[in-house]
Amino acid sequence: MRWGVVSTAQINRLFLSGAREARGVEILAVASRDAARARQYAREQGIERAYGDYDALLADPEVEAVYVSLPNSLHVEWSMRALAAGKHVLCEKPLGRRVAEVSAAFELAERQGRLLMEAFMYRHNPQTRRLVELVAAGAVGRVRTIRAAFGFLAADPADVRLSAGLDGGALMDVGCYCVSGARLLAGEPQRVSAEQVLGGDGVDVSFIGTMRFPDDVLAHFDAGLAVANRDELEVVGEQGSLFLDDPWHCREPVIQLRRDGEVELIELAAVDSYRLQAENFSAAIRGLQAPLLGREDALGQAIAIEALYEAADSGRAVAVR
Repeated sequence: MRWGVVSTAQINRLFLSGAREARGVEILAVASRDAARARQYAREQGIERAYGDYDALLADPEVEAVYVSLPNSLHVEWSMRALAAGKHVLCEKPLGRRVAEVSAAFELAERQGRLLMEAFMYRHNPQTRRLVELVAAGAVGRVRTIRAAFGFLAADPADVRLSAGLDGGALMDVGCYCVSGARLLAGEPQRVSAEQVLGGDGVDVSFIGTMRFPDDVLAHFDAGLAVANRDELEVVGEQGSLFLDDPWHCREPVIQLRRDGEVELIELAAVDSYRLQAENFSAAIRGLQAPLLGREDALGQAIAIEALYEAADSGRAVAVR
């Protein structure tokens, strides 16, 4: 599967590292708004073709799939441009914060007969799959609470994640993982509440949300761009809890099963989530396996994010449609 990369964003280093090790994947081209930057980046990364215009890459007939790693506000636009050009699209998370836009992107993908996937790489990792299996098997009994966190310090004022015009903010950048993890384990939320603290040029630099799910499962999370590094996920049931200290990067995959006053460590081999993601998407395009993530999950994610922002802006609980 021959891939093109739309942008030279920092996140590319993780995607490219995994893609180089992926079976059936070739990174053929990269594009930047600056031709010199594109050529330099291609040399540094060992990529054959460099384009100084995103549309030029999309016009390359040998590029079959593209990875969109532009700022959040450009995800839907360039995913749709790529789909219209006949490319399959893996778009960096979050695909979008507005339900109508995400829905329109998938409608276009369907019309074009192309695949579109939101790039939540942690979902492809064996640690995540094992967590789901443990919950389904009743390892902690009936699930009551899900607790999640993801945050770091964005110290550079020029960081795109601090730009409202680029759809930055803590919920969009890191909180979306917490929302995704809770949805994976509990389904779709019925009602949400949220509080936020603004910074940057008007984005949420601290965001705390609560979500009520079917079967009386409650989830709460905190996301931040103005905090020390932290990332956690815990599933609390009536008979115990499952705790992950590295739920999103999955670099040191260990699940702690805390039950009956004891802690059992469920250790897994470290596997590059980005490699697994690239392999799954490439194989799905070839019809060799089903794509792990698709329209239903991306729409559920956008619905939850849109409701959480409404709750934070209004100061009231919001029923999720």
